Amino acid sequence: MTKVTVWNEFRHEKESEEVAAIYPDGIHGQIASFLKTSGLDVKTATLDEPEHGLTEAILADTDVLVWWGHIAHDQVDEEIVNRVHKRILEGMGLVVLHSGHMSKIFMKLMGTSCDLKWREADEKERLWVVAPNHPITDGVPEYIDLEKEEMYGEHFDVPAPEELIFISWFEGGHVFRSGATYKRGNGKIFYFQPGHETYPTYHNESIQKVITNGVNWCAPTSWVYPKYGNAEPLEKIGGK
Repeated sequence: MTKVTVWNEFRHEKESEEVAAIYPDGIHGQIASFLKTSGLDVKTATLDEPEHGLTEAILADTDVLVWWGHIAHDQVDEEIVNRVHKRILEGMGLVVLHSGHMSKIFMKLMGTSCDLKWREADEKERLWVVAPNHPITDGVPEYIDLEKEEMYGEHFDVPAPEELIFISWFEGGHVFRSGATYKRGNGKIFYFQPGHETYPTYHNESIQKVITNGVNWCAPTSWVYPKYGNAEPLEKIGGK
């Protein structure tokens, strides 16, 4: 069974009654609940726990890490970022949600500013599937309508996606590459844009399906880590 750790700052829910009403168990709690329903082995971790809840032991027991952050990116310790980065290179999967695009770990993996246009205007978003044969879109409708979402718009300063899964149109006219995959080292990464804290996005069944599929896609197929460094020859060299 795939082992998942859902990480969340868990700050908005403590500071805003509006957010707490939408996610009474925290954004991490809501995500964990539907991932558990799908049959995954799920635990949660938050910023204010010791080592941000991402100890060596926890990460060693994690196949896929789901990351949600927004207002406290700068409070994530560099040692933990490096620890997570190492695990991804070794093969752990990473699903980055919404404003996690500006997290230290995502920026380190992308090597760019990861910046974009944005606005909060209670506008409609329509996510179009552009990779209908991809495992992440399995069982997902041709498009997903969200009544209200925060607008993210191009240009999104990330490397060209290895696979573009979704593009989004917003009521105000902007578009965005809202679902993209990457590989770094032996790890797989899925970035998915919807999920502003003041909207009930993670209660939407189609969004839940995408995230669940994303976790399953990011899961490692094997924990056999390649051997690097000096290598003995497999055959005789020069007749010796």
